[in-house]
Amino acid sequence: MARSPVLDGDGDVVWPKRSSWSQRATAHVADLQGQINRLRSQVTAADPADAELIAKAEAHLASARHSLKYKGRWWRFDRTTDGALANLHEAEVALLRIVPAGELRWRGVPVLAQARLHLDPDDLRLQHLEEQLKPQGTQVTHIQEVDRELLVSTLHAAYQAEEAERARVRSFTRIVCGATTAMALIAVGFAMWALVEPAVGRRFCFPENPDDPDAVPTVCPFGDEPSWSSVWFIEFVGMTGAAVAGAASLRQVRGTAGPYHVAMALLLLRLPVGALTAVIGLLFLSGRFFPGLTGLDTPTQIISWAVAFGILQEVVTRSVDRQGEFLLENVRTAGRDPEVKPERKRRRFAKPPPKDT
Repeated sequence: MARSPVLDGDGDVVWPKRSSWSQRATAHVADLQGQINRLRSQVTAADPADAELIAKAEAHLASARHSLKYKGRWWRFDRTTDGALANLHEAEVALLRIVPAGELRWRGVPVLAQARLHLDPDDLRLQHLEEQLKPQGTQVTHIQEVDRELLVSTLHAAYQAEEAERARVRSFTRIVCGATTAMALIAVGFAMWALVEPAVGRRFCFPENPDDPDAVPTVCPFGDEPSWSSVWFIEFVGMTGAAVAGAASLRQVRGTAGPYHVAMALLLLRLPVGALTAVIGLLFLSGRFFPGLTGLDTPTQIISWAVAFGILQEVVTRSVDRQGEFLLENVRTAGRDPEVKPERKRRRFAKPPPKDT
């Protein structure tokens, strides 16, 4: 496969080694550029306003191309995708202002479909557009020149609403990545503390006789002696349990056509949280927080409880998963109704027959 880009005369179409979203967006840029090229031949010097709109549309496409070709720092990729999407939308709005009246009459239906996806049903622009496109008996209603501004403003509002939906997903992904980094730093900091302070490892050892308050802890994750390496190992097995729980949760993960890797960010969040829950859970056991679970007889039991506490991080992260799923559901695309949420099937019991009176 050729590594060099496959370009047309305008520098569009295919850029290898890009994400699928970037490939689709680049194809969209090429399509809009083709429309601009066709409209440019119809715009004469007598229409300076239309010529200015064509220049603005081409400027938006140039900015979108620049964003899609971005090769900078990976953590800025989401900003470039938002910029490309916004410029594509503005170019489409500019083109809608200058399309000939013969083409305008057919633009109402796709704009209405886009508006219904992203605008509130009570939005006045949407209501007026629906009224304009309402069939009159057996006659199909088309958009007229006097309704061009209504069509433009409705499409612009719908695109702004879509950009806001995607911005919320991007913000959520960045928050999850920030939380993952913070949790990882805390876990590493605790492990480093155990490295410089050997007494920390003693907190993860248990006495052979838990009923004796003066008993010296002799059961540790690595034998009979406390060590800093035991803390590192506890965090590792906690992450292992979290990874297993995350793999099990993949059955509920649904792919997304957007550029935001929400599912991957949520899976990575589980790892440092699992390490911390393993450490905190064993500290609770060592501090006799749970009655009846104060004595662990073998290193294998300590490690097993660390794995169990790592799996229990699902209690914390599952609520974050639900928020991510909710935001992804609200990024509305054509072909599905995001307002229809899958509901759990409830068992229906037959009503008892009425008693005889």
